[in-house]
Amino acid sequence: MLNSPDPQRFQKFKQRMEEVRRIDFFGAPGREDVEALVNQIEKALESPAKPAEQGEWKGRTWVTRRGVKVDRIASAWLIRRFIDPAAKFRFVDAQTYKHAANELRFDMFEGEFTHEGELCTFEVLLRRLALDDPRLTAIAEVVHDIDLKDSKFQRPETPGVDLMVQGIAARHAEDLPRIDEGATLFDALYARKEGA
Repeated sequence: MLNSPDPQRFQKFKQRMEEVRRIDFFGAPGREDVEALVNQIEKALESPAKPAEQGEWKGRTWVTRRGVKVDRIASAWLIRRFIDPAAKFRFVDAQTYKHAANELRFDMFEGEFTHEGELCTFEVLLRRLALDDPRLTAIAEVVHDIDLKDSKFQRPETPGVDLMVQGIAARHAEDLPRIDEGATLFDALYARKEGA
């Protein structure tokens, strides 16, 4: 399905990092950054969510940053389509937001579902849902290339989807209409047969 870090290589790296940490008596610059990356990789290596956990995601409020673009629009579509059709969304200022117990955060700092390593939020959600669907994988590749701007997958539909999302953002100043109109776009992409 989606690429993920190699667990064996990661363990070797982690052992080497521990060896260096033991002799790092002066706190080398960049150490905290490396430790944060290691934590992200460990999250990425966790097993996909179990169906029971997915059930716990229903009836929750999904919170993200204001000004949604491709990754958050596509993630909201995936949430409504495959997790909770009645999902409620809340759009916040990330600087002043205070987390509440019944909320799940996506594509934001310390979110339950956010970028992990080289994966955008849509890819993380897809992996955690453990959905093995070539059409969703294709959408994930499009969202990845638009969001991360790295041209990793170079799917032919990517530039068109990028223009459509830019148009949706230009048409709507508010986030909920962006998500609603974006859902039509992603429904159409999902309905298209792979390879057609």
